[in-house]
Amino acid sequence: MTSLAPIRRALLSVSDKTGLVELGRALVDRGVDLLSTGGTAQALRDAGLPVRDVSEVTGFPEMLDGRVKTLHPMVHGALLALRDNPAHMASVEEHVIEPIDLLVVNLYPFEATVAQGADFDTCIENIDIGGPAMIRAAAKNHGFVSVVVDTEDYDALLAELDANDGQTTAAFRKRLAQTAYARTGAYDAAVSSWFATAIDEPTPRRRAVAGTLAQTLRYGENPHQAASFYTDGSGRPGVATARQLQGKELSYNNINDTDAAFELVCEFDPVDSAACAIIKHANPCGVAQADTLAEAYQKAFDCDRTSAFGGIVALNRTLDLETAQAITGIFTEVVIAPDADDDAIAVFAAKPNLRLLLTGALADPREPGLTIRQVSGGMLVQDKDTGHVAPQDLRVVTKAQPSDAQMADMQFAWKVAKHVKSNAIVYVRDGATVGVGAGQMSRVDSALIAAKKAERMAEALGLDAPLTQGSVVASDAFFPFADGLMEAAAAGAVCVIQPGGSMRDDEVIAAADEAGLAMVLTGMRHFRH
Repeated sequence: MTSLAPIRRALLSVSDKTGLVELGRALVDRGVDLLSTGGTAQALRDAGLPVRDVSEVTGFPEMLDGRVKTLHPMVHGALLALRDNPAHMASVEEHVIEPIDLLVVNLYPFEATVAQGADFDTCIENIDIGGPAMIRAAAKNHGFVSVVVDTEDYDALLAELDANDGQTTAAFRKRLAQTAYARTGAYDAAVSSWFATAIDEPTPRRRAVAGTLAQTLRYGENPHQAASFYTDGSGRPGVATARQLQGKELSYNNINDTDAAFELVCEFDPVDSAACAIIKHANPCGVAQADTLAEAYQKAFDCDRTSAFGGIVALNRTLDLETAQAITGIFTEVVIAPDADDDAIAVFAAKPNLRLLLTGALADPREPGLTIRQVSGGMLVQDKDTGHVAPQDLRVVTKAQPSDAQMADMQFAWKVAKHVKSNAIVYVRDGATVGVGAGQMSRVDSALIAAKKAERMAEALGLDAPLTQGSVVASDAFFPFADGLMEAAAAGAVCVIQPGGSMRDDEVIAAADEAGLAMVLTGMRHFRH
């Protein structure tokens, strides 16, 4: 491979015209001849830059409504010819092919077209053919050809040319080639994923996954692990699309926990009530809804003040002054909300290490999507858990009947339990969690841990009894035996919401009746591993 490769001729064909004219002018100033196509050529020409149409080189006009422009030996021969291969150079000389040293291409905006909700035929027309073919050809021949697929690399290209007297180094071309193949790979992944959805194919034979680097992280879950953060281009409101107003860079664990917090708080419609979720290690340590954010935050905080220290706070409404003052009363890692008013932002400014993320909107908890988890030798792919139960879906199976207020608390608890690691037990009273048991191997242990936390908080708050007294309790999966149910009853729960479906449902229901509990079945499980 040649170490330095001069750039004498460049082919530019871009959908995103950002920085195009500036790049074209800089190349011309460096003595580079420009070739181009369609709208790109017109934009360069309108800027007064000398440019030849590819059709002049190929001897063929653009055909089939622009579907065929660059699919021609005069283009691909110019990109693929090995400059140090005498046979290749004899061929290009025989056929009067002028080698292309630089390819600048960004592809038809397929992902954006899909995101806009375009119909099937429009999406098909926005699948680029010639662009990926040229990119792959140029990247394969990176020993001699530089290929640029991102506008972010324009400045780096020009700096490289200036540093090497109009030439590029082999190391630089290799980096460009890697980026180029990643781009075409991501593009094909987007097309194949969309196509699978469009034809209602939930388990395609081959599954492609891609992302765009958003941040190189200092480390992963632990300092000895390298890590990075990639976005998937979906545009879903959340940590990946949020605007960070202040604070140091998010860590791997920050991002993971902030995502968990925001996805949970999005379960609660801000029109109905203000809601706050406080997360620690991907589990909620306090969740509440109230008339105001400040009240919701205080109720969530009072569920487990110890765990809330150094936690993540998610809100479903615009962060206001009173809530900001309450949050800054203890050490908090990250706050994420749809928006924040100026007074709240000013309060946070006094805490420069506190990260404030604004998403602009809430995510739709019912929007379909996929979750992907890597395992040794493969990956697990499933639909996102968008399951919801409507009030009419709930079935009371005990003699005791819940009140309207208790039914509302059970629905709240059920939404929270969906976001707690299994086995999950969630005690709720008056629209707030009062005990959360997460991630235990036994459902009994989860019930005990949640109750114990409530006892400690009662002591800290100076209460006569834990708030689990008179509470409702949610279990993310059925009670296989009555023992877990009895622990919840011992903690003071008076109503239970759970999926049902156990072989011993009759025994569990009978135990609930004997204890005077009201029990509601959802018919839906919410395991979260």
